Amino acid sequence: MTDSLEEVFRRETGRCTASLIRVLGDIDLAEDAVAEAFAIAAAQWPRTGTPPNPGGWITTTARNRAIDRLRRESSRSDRHLAAHRLHIDSMEPDHDPELDRLDSLVDVVADDQLRLMFLCAHPALAVDAQVALILRLLAGLTTEEIAEAFVVPEATLAQRIVRAKRKLHDNHASYRIPRPAELPDRLKAVLAAIYLVYTEGHTATSGQTLTRNDLSTEAIRLGRVLTELMPDEPEAVGLLALMLLTEARRSARIRADGTMVRLADQDRTLWDSAFLSEGQQLVRACLRRNQPGPFQIQAAIAAVHSDAPTAESTDWSQIIALYDHLYSLRPTPVVALNRSVAIAELYGPVEGLAALAQIDLGSLDDYQPYHAARADLLARVGHRDEAVAAYDRAIELTNNPVERNFLGGQQASL
Repeated sequence: MTDSLEEVFRRETGRCTASLIRVLGDIDLAEDAVAEAFAIAAAQWPRTGTPPNPGGWITTTARNRAIDRLRRESSRSDRHLAAHRLHIDSMEPDHDPELDRLDSLVDVVADDQLRLMFLCAHPALAVDAQVALILRLLAGLTTEEIAEAFVVPEATLAQRIVRAKRKLHDNHASYRIPRPAELPDRLKAVLAAIYLVYTEGHTATSGQTLTRNDLSTEAIRLGRVLTELMPDEPEAVGLLALMLLTEARRSARIRADGTMVRLADQDRTLWDSAFLSEGQQLVRACLRRNQPGPFQIQAAIAAVHSDAPTAESTDWSQIIALYDHLYSLRPTPVVALNRSVAIAELYGPVEGLAALAQIDLGSLDDYQPYHAARADLLARVGHRDEAVAAYDRAIELTNNPVERNFLGGQQASL
């Protein structure tokens, strides 16, 4: 795969798959057709050059491959139905007077990817399965990348996706676009998926660069579409604020030589003022609404960081209070880890290590940030050998070379 095709793959896979699923009403068929189109592109483009509209080329080629396959299998009744769908732009949902009344209260989802995200967030699936399926089909993440985000083995995640697709098929969910009135109940999984796309763009689990700007940009775009679609959902606004405030630091996270810079060491004059301003404005709007949820609280934490002109002037007591509130809503080991780091900043590394020791590790033993944070605190209290061992474990769990070099540098400085 050439670099240009790889870029197209990262940028267009989700869009093309979303378009094909909408038209075909068959997830597996759409996935196979898009994969075939990229295989054809890999063979043709090095000779013919990248077409002017590569995404359109992939979608058209995939659609034609799907038509060929459906014609070959036209003796099967379900394939007859799928072939028929290729000749209509969309399918009309079943009508229900009450749902139709509710539909009038919510705008129709116009964006293909966002619409398919809501489709994958089918209530027949567990939330983890919904999010995994969205990330695989529409965000174009690999199974390895998604497994990393969920902190689970790759084989476990692969089985989760297969079961989710089978369940959607058994429920005929892949053949019906969800009604607008069904969207609010499916919002939680969609928000989680968009945020996981953003976090993968913020710190890539693989590849040669620390970040994947294409994913971060796409996640923010979907966040904007979502807030336009559902302006009265405070968690959607909170998610967009969180992404903007985090994205504002992008230019300060990497030096000219490609090395990573910790938040505490960043040149804050490099932070994007437009993103900061928009994110802070959204956080204030959430505060006025006074319906706090996990994404709104995380956005508020990011806003506290953004208010501080220097790392030393950060209001850590406010950040700890926000983490306390977040933990009451979402008592996960990852939230407890982040709270421990904040405690260390306010009260010192001994107190931070004590807070870390109270965490029920669970899956954190395979979570690189836990070992990196513990290594840093151990080093600060002078426990060099334990810090070296913790850095060894953190480096072992990191696939990103930029992050690995940073951790190696921290270890070497002990």
